Amino acid sequence: MLKFEDTICAPATSVGSGAISIIRVSGADALKLADSIISFKTGAALSSEGYTLKYGTIKDVDEVLVGIFRSPNSYTGEDSVEISCHASTYIVEEILRRLLAAGARMAEPGEFTRRAFVNGKMDLAQAEAVADLIASNSQASHRLALSQLKGAYSEELKGLRSQLVDISSLLELELDFSEEDVEFASRAQLQNLLDKATSHVERLVASFKAGNAIKNGIPVAIVGPVNAGKSTLLNALLGEDRAIVSDIPGTTRDTIEETLNIDGTLFRFIDTAGLRESGDSIEKIGIERSYASMQKAEVVLGILDGAAPYEETKKACTSLLEHISDNQTLILIRNKVDIYDAINPEEFPTKDSSYTILDLKYPAFGTYDLSPEELADKLAFDLSEKHLRLPSGFGILDISAKTGEGLDELRTRLGSSCKIADTQGNLVSNLRHYEALSRALDDLNQASTALSKKLPTELIAQDLRNATVELGSIFGEVTTDELLGNIFQHFCIGK
Repeated sequence: MLKFEDTICAPATSVGSGAISIIRVSGADALKLADSIISFKTGAALSSEGYTLKYGTIKDVDEVLVGIFRSPNSYTGEDSVEISCHASTYIVEEILRRLLAAGARMAEPGEFTRRAFVNGKMDLAQAEAVADLIASNSQASHRLALSQLKGAYSEELKGLRSQLVDISSLLELELDFSEEDVEFASRAQLQNLLDKATSHVERLVASFKAGNAIKNGIPVAIVGPVNAGKSTLLNALLGEDRAIVSDIPGTTRDTIEETLNIDGTLFRFIDTAGLRESGDSIEKIGIERSYASMQKAEVVLGILDGAAPYEETKKACTSLLEHISDNQTLILIRNKVDIYDAINPEEFPTKDSSYTILDLKYPAFGTYDLSPEELADKLAFDLSEKHLRLPSGFGILDISAKTGEGLDELRTRLGSSCKIADTQGNLVSNLRHYEALSRALDDLNQASTALSKKLPTELIAQDLRNATVELGSIFGEVTTDELLGNIFQHFCIGK
């Protein structure tokens, strides 16, 4: 069990990298401990005002700069010092050794932020946003974490919980006077308030998909038949040879995942095994994983082989449409268009008159005689006869993963395909919050059902109490040591 009366210390920066390291000390004796190991040029830490920077030396160790922070105006709400020294592993370890010998103890993971929460410097949702801010790896995830750290998200939750408390208060008042059979609010008014609260929670629950995508990266599945160029496309987007590329069909047996930042938004690209009928048991597993990755993706890049005959292209497109849902974005891509440059239009004016010759002279030029618009129209007509639903804006983008043709346009379409960053209102990005909100939504729906069925007030009041507890657990109104331990153990030491 943590003892918050202790004075704690820990490195706040990575040791051995960069030029400077910072050691953080917090607690009632922080200034006293600093004075015990540091000789300051002027005055002592104990006699210094907060928000000051002092120069000093640690005998036989280093020259340091020390930031002084006085309670309650510090990150933790306690007296704190931050010692800046040279980033030598020996120097950092020696300063920590001297602090420990003087009476400090090493901080546990996240203990500085946990003290900030306990001392009322931030609520629990803001504390968790600190970890998200540190881990942010794109402009969008940084913006989301920073917004939550500033408290807008918490204020929305607190306002929502306050509304539920108001509703509960009216019902609790009725319970106090149950023998007199009185109503302090009309059931129509309560139902209206409950409907608004439920709608509010529903929006927050629904926002988790977008918030989670921003935090962890938007999943993009690269899907298509074997040898369509999926791995070549992944390598081209990343600018490195990440996936094995071969003319042998079925080279990719498992999913390969890599991330790429496009205009401030992180995308998680998943290269999948080629879709086809296979008797190879290992390849079958890869194909099953391809469909699984496809179902989880926000965006599906459907790769069509530009060298394949139209019937194969139609078959591949049919398979894609059969496995995507209404809430997914499909970008159809015709790859390998660089091979079309080898065709002499004068010698082969149409496929109908030259296809047998093409088979002899060239490997195959598939749908070369159709522009992207013509191919999209032809596919749309044929697929509609199969009663397949076509996504809005159904079209085809021509690219060559080999030469880079069309890749800039593909990046543009990826960036515009997900308007997640522009979603209105606060977004839920934390799984714990999402689960608490989902439970609260269940409680509110039960309360609404009970109210409409005119069930006893006690049942309605209990559902509302449960909902307020769930909301309160998000920003720390209701906590347990186990909950806090689970949250802060994932923080880095020194934060």
